[in-house]
Amino acid sequence: MPVKALIRALRERINVRIYSSKQRVINLLRGLRFLVSFGMIGLLVYVHGFPNSALSFETYQWWISGSFLFFIVSFLIRLFFDFEPGRFLRGNWLEGSLLLVVTADLVSRIIYQKPLIAHFMANLPAEAASQVFFVFSQLVLLLIVLLELGKFSQRLSVLKLNPSLLFVGSFLLLIGVGTGLLMLPAMTQAQVSMPFLDALFTSVSASCVTGLIVVDTATYFSMKGQLVILVLIQLGGLNIISFASFFGTFLRRGMGIRQQRMIKDFMSYDSLNSTRSLLKRVIVFTLLFESLGAAYIFLTWDPSVPFAHAGERLFHSVFHSISAFNNAGFSTFTGGMFEPGVRNSYILHLGIAALVFFGGIGITVLNDLFDPVRMRRRLREPWRRLEPGSRLALYTSLLLLVAGALVFGLVEARNPAQLVEGGFRQQNWFEQTITAVFQSMITRTAGFNTTDIGILATPTLLFFIFLMFIGAGSGGTGGGVKTSTFSVIFLSALSTIRGKRLVEIYRHTISSELLNKAFSIFLFSVSVIFAGLFVLTFTEPDVPFLQLLFEEVSAFATVGLSTGITSDLSEAGRLVLMVSMFLGRVGVLTLAVAVSRKAITNNYKYPDAYLMLG
Repeated sequence: MPVKALIRALRERINVRIYSSKQRVINLLRGLRFLVSFGMIGLLVYVHGFPNSALSFETYQWWISGSFLFFIVSFLIRLFFDFEPGRFLRGNWLEGSLLLVVTADLVSRIIYQKPLIAHFMANLPAEAASQVFFVFSQLVLLLIVLLELGKFSQRLSVLKLNPSLLFVGSFLLLIGVGTGLLMLPAMTQAQVSMPFLDALFTSVSASCVTGLIVVDTATYFSMKGQLVILVLIQLGGLNIISFASFFGTFLRRGMGIRQQRMIKDFMSYDSLNSTRSLLKRVIVFTLLFESLGAAYIFLTWDPSVPFAHAGERLFHSVFHSISAFNNAGFSTFTGGMFEPGVRNSYILHLGIAALVFFGGIGITVLNDLFDPVRMRRRLREPWRRLEPGSRLALYTSLLLLVAGALVFGLVEARNPAQLVEGGFRQQNWFEQTITAVFQSMITRTAGFNTTDIGILATPTLLFFIFLMFIGAGSGGTGGGVKTSTFSVIFLSALSTIRGKRLVEIYRHTISSELLNKAFSIFLFSVSVIFAGLFVLTFTEPDVPFLQLLFEEVSAFATVGLSTGITSDLSEAGRLVLMVSMFLGRVGVLTLAVAVSRKAITNNYKYPDAYLMLG
């Protein structure tokens, strides 16, 4: 009998013997893996969150090594119990590769009394090698936790949860975890715990990619704190569910129809057929644009910006690239983009504006623009054009960009307050053009500023409120009612004025369902802003009305621009802004669907009612 047949026969006998105990062992391992992962995360938080931790470096290493040993044994047991080991290895290739490297490191530490990295870096001191292993082990830990999160996301489809409710819950969870991490002493420069309300406000602002701050990000937080904010921005911009689902689909097996429907709803996509491929492109486009943006920013910093070393320059570049692409508006400089040395880096401003534009325009538009298959098809067949939604988003964004730049340039060129040093009226025509375009682009979504918002003229502030309310594109990382919503309402009004029964765009008809959704979003958004502004007039009676309106719209539209009153608001006023930021990020219509009861049936119709309008 051939050797392969003997192995197959032996394998079948083993499978028959272990069949009865397989499920019990797998369930037990699943529970233990969860407990060990949770314990490792707790240990990681303890070591990094408390600067005077009593846990020694060597003890921490042994805890990490012991945990990895458990994961190695668990992986081997799961491999042994699987009826198709080859398929198991292919489906868990990343976890297996990580654990293989960890196994080699453990063997090296036992036999040679030194970490694996020391064999490749002979000139590296033993202490430095241990530090490298320390960093590497934590990165491996994070990847394993992400893999576990991806596996958990696959089981979310079993729970009969409303996708909207799941979406809202994911942001609440992210905000809660972010608040707890920011309250750790090691996250601040002073090594003291951040007050709860301030930590909550910062976590909400970062998770909802807004950018409003109550403390100076540059001077209040340590690098660890800034790193936590950066992770909150990335997960909040990507949507934590999409991020988890990526690891569950790209690194393992596929996903079911129910899970595809959840991702479809999260990304405002209209088809289930390519939801999985689109989900991968979300990650690919995000990493690509953020990497290119970080490289561009790294090369265009002004020499006068004081960086201690190249590592610090790289961190600032990555931070601003992620913040810009996710339309967050957070900066590691006290004055943001208005910081001396940064405000005059006009080539840098163009790169930041480009990141904001591509991040805010929406993933479906990016996919339509840069998908290689579609690009090749358009080159072969020049008559093919972008999808109607993509064209509408692009044209509306460009129109608003030009309109905002013109209003800013014309109004601020006559603003006496801009005669100060560094003001708009002190710049030449080239600098004024870039400043106007940059501020127009940023105002709708991101919240960076290269001019002092506090000295802007009233007409400029009013037009900026209009731009912030419209916001970014659907499926993008920005907020507001979205450009598509504004366009659909405008086209509907235009059709009504012209006496047309149907609303048409690019030889396509906009359905009544889309029209109803657009008007609902507009109405709910105006209602939330009005309610927030109404409360703010009570909690902040001494603040001018226009500044309160600007702050409220900025919060709801998750823009992050401020006239400088955020840190001076009362606790009640900050709570109002936090609620507005959350509602603006998850979407008032999404929240309404999450908490409302679905209609039992629509198979009836009352007589038409004739009402007097206008």
